[in-house]
Amino acid sequence: MSCLQHVNPRVRGIRVSPHCGLQSLAAHITQEITQGAQKSFKAVIDVNSGDSHTAGIKPISFVRQVLAACLYPQLLKDKTLPLDVRLRAQSLLEVCEGGSAGSYTDSSGLLHVKQSIAEFITRRDAGVPSHTKDIFISAGSQRALMVLVKLLASGEGEAQTGVLTPVPCPHTLPMLLDEAGVTLVPYQLIEERGWAVELHELQRAVTTARGHCDPRALYISNPGNPTGHVQDRKSIEEVIQFAAAERLFLLVDEVYQDSVYGQETEFISYKKVLFEMDKELSETVELVSFHSLSNACMGECGLRAGFMEAVNMDPEVKHYVDTMLCTDISTPVTGQLALDLMVNPPRPGDPSYDTYTQEILLTRATLSQNAQRAWRFLNGLPGMNCQPAMGGIYLYPSLHLPPEIIDQAKILEVEADVLYCQRLLQEEGVVVGAGCQHGGRAVRHHLRFCVLLPPDTLEEVLARLGSFHLRLTVRVPHSTH
Repeated sequence: MSCLQHVNPRVRGIRVSPHCGLQSLAAHITQEITQGAQKSFKAVIDVNSGDSHTAGIKPISFVRQVLAACLYPQLLKDKTLPLDVRLRAQSLLEVCEGGSAGSYTDSSGLLHVKQSIAEFITRRDAGVPSHTKDIFISAGSQRALMVLVKLLASGEGEAQTGVLTPVPCPHTLPMLLDEAGVTLVPYQLIEERGWAVELHELQRAVTTARGHCDPRALYISNPGNPTGHVQDRKSIEEVIQFAAAERLFLLVDEVYQDSVYGQETEFISYKKVLFEMDKELSETVELVSFHSLSNACMGECGLRAGFMEAVNMDPEVKHYVDTMLCTDISTPVTGQLALDLMVNPPRPGDPSYDTYTQEILLTRATLSQNAQRAWRFLNGLPGMNCQPAMGGIYLYPSLHLPPEIIDQAKILEVEADVLYCQRLLQEEGVVVGAGCQHGGRAVRHHLRFCVLLPPDTLEEVLARLGSFHLRLTVRVPHSTH
């Protein structure tokens, strides 16, 4: 008898994301191409996962040069590397145990890196102080979020912890909440207002949830993932006041804070707004914000490092956070060192400053221009409507599909947008994410479309998508099994 025969029922009940199925299908098609199968396309292009380096965006030279020297210290003597690269690598190695990037660190991260993060947040928030003791480094922002949600999780049935969750939300979030053993309490973002957060919808969600679960936290993504919405100060203030009135813990995903490009739009952190409100709020509302190397400009998804900052959290609770992070022993050290480079980049006058600045500006310009280009294209397709993005790396267009597609999806027992994505992948080799609005009340179908990729690749994606979409909307679909 297999030792895995009796799987924990909670694990059995975790909802499976269509993302996983699409990735498996993409891998199968790629293998077929490698083995000589004839397709109408030469390679699969992924505009679903948000991995910019896989899509062809180049890494930041300064980050890779410093990490290379940290991993191979002989490069510290290589004068072909800029002086500031070698000096930074040397200083980072000095804070590692044994002078090696291969050593363990404290569970919550290297003290030096946490200090750099605190200084970054203080600069970002125009002097609102940040403290090292409130910073926790983790193996990506998702790991940090899991720790917090598990600490909040308790009870069963009507007493089970509920987390207010936007619809739409990051595609991994429903599975994370399932795994943590909490109830997803959906609140609908308002598509007609550019996917805005509305107070009356938050109130509806929390009121409806009571009696079914115990709402204890509110999750916010700003800039929105996958909607691209960026909240203004008034909206943030309303959410904070709502959280205070309903005694909700705020979980704020701010990973895409470096990628705001909408006209007259700026990123303002929840912490900055909170600290500029009345003391009754600024000293009591519990808030944790998340940031990560997976953001748009760094795009270092594979280095698996992020951080969270705890605001107004009880010291004993912070001790439990640190204890739970101990299960990872430590976040990958290369990722921690890259975090230091992200929050403390080259400064004017440093040898690497000009190259670093040019590369960052190129990534931001590419993202902004791609978002505009793809938005115009998608809105030009029949049966598709897309709200403009103000930030982040995704567009989230709605699909108005022919009745035949919807009927066939019901027969195949899949969502119609999932069927659309499967066919697009099979016929044109493009991986686009299905909307799958968990718990949402809307009947519309949606796509998740990442626009952080080289412009020429984007043009190929749009050409393939447009060709498929026009074929689909004028034909009677055939059965797929």
